Amino acid sequence: MPAPPAAPTMPGMRHERDIEEVPVLIVGAGPAGLTAAVTLARYGVESLVVERRPDLSALPRATTLSTRTMELLRSWGLEDEVRAGGAEVEMRVWQSETLARVSEGTALPGGFPTREHSALVSPTAAACVPQDWLEPVLLRHLRSLGVARVEFGMELAEPVTGPDGVRAVIRDVTTGERRVVRARYLIAADGAHSRVRKALGIRMRGRPDLEDAVAVLFRAPLWQVVGEHRYVLYSVTRPDDMGLFLPAGPGDRWLYGLLLEDGTGRPADFTEEVVTRRILDGAGVGDLRPRIERIGAFSFVAQVAETFRSGSGFLVGDAAHRATPRGGTGLNTAIHDGHDLGWKLAWVLRRWSGAELLDSYEAERRPVAEHNVGWSADPNASRRPPEDPLAVDLGGRIRHVWLPTERVSTLDLIGQGLTRFAGPDAAETAHPTAGSVPVTERRLDAITARALGIPAGGALLVRPDGAPTALVPSVTRTAARLRQAA
Repeated sequence: MPAPPAAPTMPGMRHERDIEEVPVLIVGAGPAGLTAAVTLARYGVESLVVERRPDLSALPRATTLSTRTMELLRSWGLEDEVRAGGAEVEMRVWQSETLARVSEGTALPGGFPTREHSALVSPTAAACVPQDWLEPVLLRHLRSLGVARVEFGMELAEPVTGPDGVRAVIRDVTTGERRVVRARYLIAADGAHSRVRKALGIRMRGRPDLEDAVAVLFRAPLWQVVGEHRYVLYSVTRPDDMGLFLPAGPGDRWLYGLLLEDGTGRPADFTEEVVTRRILDGAGVGDLRPRIERIGAFSFVAQVAETFRSGSGFLVGDAAHRATPRGGTGLNTAIHDGHDLGWKLAWVLRRWSGAELLDSYEAERRPVAEHNVGWSADPNASRRPPEDPLAVDLGGRIRHVWLPTERVSTLDLIGQGLTRFAGPDAAETAHPTAGSVPVTERRLDAITARALGIPAGGALLVRPDGAPTALVPSVTRTAARLRQAA
């Protein structure tokens, strides 16, 4: 990979003694924060990531990566490394009375496309990978780029934001030592109970208490029980023991979950003895001997922040929206937030675009967040056909088409600035720029160009996220549209 371009200087900021300056300060080293930092680093833009925890989480948390998430990871060269930490399964729900009676069960839609469907719409496919495998992969990649700094055991206190920047106090959780950081922009990626969001005075709206649930992390040889019926989620319907089993990585690592409906009990009632019995009953194997590693209780919440921005501060991921686990949208929405805000901040900081580009972050991400949060509140969200979730997930990006001469997708050709896709009869652009935004020229064969909807002699301008920004129908209008596209 070529070295990233040099980081831009900070516009409009003066140097002060004992004050550290950085273009972007990111609070939280979860998927949203790490994705934002990686995106910025690949543009050569420096960031400081601070995380209150001493290390990354060792819990699987979310376990599904969507089609668009895997496309993004593929574009960074991380697809194989990410898949190595997952389980090879069909992205559907399997319903049966117990796992031992899986052959008598039925496959249900899980909101994700099948392998066959994925092959038609993408160069990759959704994956069953736990969050505690994904995060270290992102962190290693971020550090390999040599642009960002990540500091664990550090928390943000006293952030003051305005239209021209952020002044924040960073505190060492262990020693209490403090230092001042001045940043042009602040990204709050510190999760569902975001301290930064509260400091910015942003409230959440929605349902904070839909349902209570219990999740159990355990190890047991369940793949031997289900055999060839390998799925992303198993719903067992045995009376009095209904629950869900989810693979949580390769090997025999699993999650068991159940909702605490009326009469089910309180979270404190689910001791190791109780959850062991439920796992045995749900599996239908009396001598299974599961090894319980953790029992946790949590609430199903469906909320969206009243705004995703305050001055130079932005919310991403769970700090901006909280979805229930249903439908598997929470983690993926967070990653897409981080990427979207990351490339837009990079364009502004590299002076490829004016600051008004940042207004499009909330304008484009809020409808997606509201859709996914609302969807997750539906008790049947995990059993919906994939068409609607897939359309939302792909976000209007251009079509995936394999080039005829090599195993390269049209999605693989998208650059960091604008990408100009043109057929064989389109005129060349001598010095491709759109204002100050660099334009990557991609010449396509006639069939691929037509598959992307490009007319004869025309061109298609595409953003870094794959979204088309201008269709130029004829050669004579290309230069004018390039100047306006940014």
